[in-house]
Amino acid sequence: MARVAETISERRSGPLDASPDGYRPALDGMRAVAALGVLLLHVAATTGVAFQDSATGWLLSRGDAGVAVFFLLSGLLLYRPWADALLRGTPGPHLGGYLARRALRVLPAYWVVVTAALLVFSPQHTRSPWTWAQWFLLLPPYDPDPWWRGSGPEGLYQMWTLAVEAAFYLTLPVMAWVVARLSAAADPAARARRALLVLGGFTALSLLYLLFVYVPAWRPLAGTFVARYWIWFCPGMMLAVVAAWAGTEHGDGPVRRFCRTVAGSAGTCWVIAGLAYVIACTELTGPRVLGFDTFWTAFFRTVLYAVIAVFAVAPLAWSTAGSRVLGGPVPAFLGRISYSVFLWHVFVIAILYRTLGLEPRTGGFWAVLTVVCLVTVAVATISHFAVEEPFRLLGRRLPRRAA
Repeated sequence: MARVAETISERRSGPLDASPDGYRPALDGMRAVAALGVLLLHVAATTGVAFQDSATGWLLSRGDAGVAVFFLLSGLLLYRPWADALLRGTPGPHLGGYLARRALRVLPAYWVVVTAALLVFSPQHTRSPWTWAQWFLLLPPYDPDPWWRGSGPEGLYQMWTLAVEAAFYLTLPVMAWVVARLSAAADPAARARRALLVLGGFTALSLLYLLFVYVPAWRPLAGTFVARYWIWFCPGMMLAVVAAWAGTEHGDGPVRRFCRTVAGSAGTCWVIAGLAYVIACTELTGPRVLGFDTFWTAFFRTVLYAVIAVFAVAPLAWSTAGSRVLGGPVPAFLGRISYSVFLWHVFVIAILYRTLGLEPRTGGFWAVLTVVCLVTVAVATISHFAVEEPFRLLGRRLPRRAA
């Protein structure tokens, strides 16, 4: 009977993949869903729908939950080689190669968008070398007295999240070193349990850090430091530890069975994620106007977004098959170009409004959404194949493992 149950579970979830380099198309599909959520939020905010006192307004105003999904995926995929090395007792990733690959993956396409946005929307500031330096180096969130309003100038206001991502890339090797030092043990299972505890500690510190965000004198800068978002990155790192643990387990042990059970329970997990999203679309998480919240509303929103991200991604984290829907060719393709979708969609919205002479918050959500989606996907496809892919392939030549 146990063997029959195991076979049924494998048919539902696909074969368990405990390898650190296994490709999972469904994760690309989930990345596409996250990108769509962010795009929907920005279109809804620009057209004014997100500020209407309606169910639609509330639902669209929480599209930034997609950011939590992006961050969790980064924690899962980038920490996995370190987690595998920790449990197997092998050398971790080559530090120089890792940093170079991250730079090649992120910066070239980003630089193209920054150049276009500054020249088109903010030409009066392009004579300043500091403007180019701070934007090319992803430093704007740390400027105490910027020349723009809000989180960024026209066409670039979403880039604060990329700056947080870059900070995570830079601090991940340090975090991995701390986890390894505090998880030392002879038994791989003991190392895995200790690593999960340490990462849980980072997650708790992230919530504690929220207190500093709401000190008035610190708020302008404290809100974009990476520590605030460990609660979204670290659960992904914990999923990576569990995957590595399953890979070192002998036979069909409890960790493998747990992974297979979660992978076979995608529907249940996504219902939980959906319920958490509905709760987040209430006044419990603050007003729909971004940035006007309190400690407790930010606390509940941060925690609920973490729940959404964990239950959205976990069923796809350990199976090469994943969801038939999210793993299909269209979602997987949209996931692969999702980085360029993220980079370009705000620029496209701004160009559309300037070209047609539209005023913000005057409605037309569905028409604007249709045009923005079509144009953004077209531009993102070009950006992906013309800019992202050549540099990504160049990065594959760099060393991956430390000697």
